Amino acid sequence: MKYGLFMMPSHPPERDVYVAHEWDLDCLALADELGFDEAWIGEHFTSPWEPIPAPDLMIAQALTRTKNIKLATGVHLLPYHHPAELAHRVAYLDHMAQGRFMFGIGSGGLPSDYALFDVDGTGGQHRDMTRESLDIILKIWQNTGPFEYKGKYWNVNIPEEMYGFLRYFLNPYQKPYPPIGVAAASIASETLKIAGERGFIPMSLGLNAEYIASHWESVSEGAARSGLTPSRNEWRIVRDVFVADSDDEAWEKSVNGMLGRVWRDYLIPLFENFDLLKTFKHDPGVPDEKVTPEYLAEHQWMVGSPATVESKLRRLYEMSGGFGTLLVLIYDYMEDQAGWEKSMKLLAQEVMPSVRDLVPE
Repeated sequence: MKYGLFMMPSHPPERDVYVAHEWDLDCLALADELGFDEAWIGEHFTSPWEPIPAPDLMIAQALTRTKNIKLATGVHLLPYHHPAELAHRVAYLDHMAQGRFMFGIGSGGLPSDYALFDVDGTGGQHRDMTRESLDIILKIWQNTGPFEYKGKYWNVNIPEEMYGFLRYFLNPYQKPYPPIGVAAASIASETLKIAGERGFIPMSLGLNAEYIASHWESVSEGAARSGLTPSRNEWRIVRDVFVADSDDEAWEKSVNGMLGRVWRDYLIPLFENFDLLKTFKHDPGVPDEKVTPEYLAEHQWMVGSPATVESKLRRLYEMSGGFGTLLVLIYDYMEDQAGWEKSMKLLAQEVMPSVRDLVPE
């Protein structure tokens, strides 16, 4: 099993943007040193708890501070970008990365972002825009000559060469294009059907068994449309992880640390407004008010000693039916830097080597 990071990136609202950015870069450099395989960097526009609207800028800087880790947008929200402009930026970044870049895409999920860009995220417009944008980007990258695209949301033209020297020229470094990942949050995600349909990398939150199963069903349904067979080895599952010398220490540093604060002050209220608290429950009879960081630490997060986290990872693997890469959610542990760095080291040096046998078909 491979392992990587998923950075929202998450920071408390009071954190200075520059300081937060530098901390994220340090975290990526440490992950590279520890042998993490990949890191996905999120994109949000209207959440002070996730204050990074330009993951490609962070990736561009991180490339100069790392040597082996693959870096990915996690994800570019396609409804909020003109596809011709994004196709150029991504192709340029792919050249900078020289094979260490992956292109993560999504439809968006924050109502405040929908409002900012005047996108209907409740009626499915954001998913329609994602499909059209992706069609345009791939057509640009795979073009063999001039073309005109008249879409519902965007019109794009690749013109004939002008004046003998002005023309489209910037295709990606990786051929035919960088690996594409698709992230989703909703139950039975429609967006993940796109991943299955096109053979892209699916990414899921590691919530309860019903939720996880619905995501693989979406991937499989999309793949069936195209006659493809999806590979569980390509599936990324995102989970909260904190490893310490003992279960008690890991519990204290997670529930009463930044991980617990983010869930208590931001993520639980956010998912409650989305009517998604049910996706956290091990038993549907659990009242909503019982879904707390303490409950999540007991029933969902992978926190504990290396042996405990290994056991929980094996249970997640079995519950999901198998997946290829664990992505660890990253939180701003600036107030407990030593504890966070130790957690990353224990995961890389003790937990992951013990689960090398977990290789899905």
